[in-house]
Amino acid sequence: MNISRNFVLFLKVVVVGLAIPTTFSFLAAGQQIADDNSSQNVWRPINQENDELRIGMAAYKSGDLDEAIRHFQKAILLVPQDISPRMELGEALSRKVVSGVETPENLKIAQQAISVYQGILDMPFRDPSPTPSFAHWRTVTAEKQIARIEFSIKKLDEAKEWQKKVLAEDAKDAEAAYSIGVIDWMEAHQTAQAALTQAGLKDDGMGNAKAPAAVMAAIKTQNGALIEESLRYLNQAVENRPDYADAMAYLNLAYLRKADLDFGNEAARTEDVAKAEEWSRKAHETRKANEEKKAAGAEAAKS
Repeated sequence: MNISRNFVLFLKVVVVGLAIPTTFSFLAAGQQIADDNSSQNVWRPINQENDELRIGMAAYKSGDLDEAIRHFQKAILLVPQDISPRMELGEALSRKVVSGVETPENLKIAQQAISVYQGILDMPFRDPSPTPSFAHWRTVTAEKQIARIEFSIKKLDEAKEWQKKVLAEDAKDAEAAYSIGVIDWMEAHQTAQAALTQAGLKDDGMGNAKAPAAVMAAIKTQNGALIEESLRYLNQAVENRPDYADAMAYLNLAYLRKADLDFGNEAARTEDVAKAEEWSRKAHETRKANEEKKAAGAEAAKS
């Protein structure tokens, strides 16, 4: 897939704020660690695992990711059935992935992180069965992390599919819906830009009403389904989070791309542009309101 030069900028918009806290120790009661059932043999590996986790998390917080990774790996070897060190290992590896970089080394680290999270998804639960909320947390967290990593290494289709899996678990997840909408817009935007440039034209950002019909027909064929899906998921994100200013901003962009699809229908094109302007205004007002609310909360916390 050919990705535009602005990929890293788009990526920052999507990824910022999506880091997921992963610390959640889980060890099933009565879990067999040693060959016999003596409490001494059972608890020694658990205590050692806790030590490795503690050292690894301290290294992670200090920015020494390699040291953190080593200790999380040791913790996994001590208690293979525990979720927590695997989550921490996946997070540490994903932090090493450089967004937008497709070098063999970066892709290797990304795949290692994905494999850790995939392994978590594949892990069977041990007795006693965990609560439904824990099962949900484990699944959604791992799926979101995989989607985030895939996006970082420009595997947009894969990232979108993982976000759809998140929505299958939780239809109210606004961030997952937003991410799908953004990816669809990115692909449609790239397609439109490439077609217009090849024809020697500059995108006017208003539906390109003066472009040749053949060029716009080709854009409509390639972008129709993408823009339809983008609008659907971005609207879903705003429905589930009414103060989602970033989703509103991308609705503005998606409607401007929809204007391309209504080429030849001036009334529809004009309506698309008007909707884009409306979402731009809503995004600005909502962002301002969110900032004021945040400032008021910070002020209240001081008093």
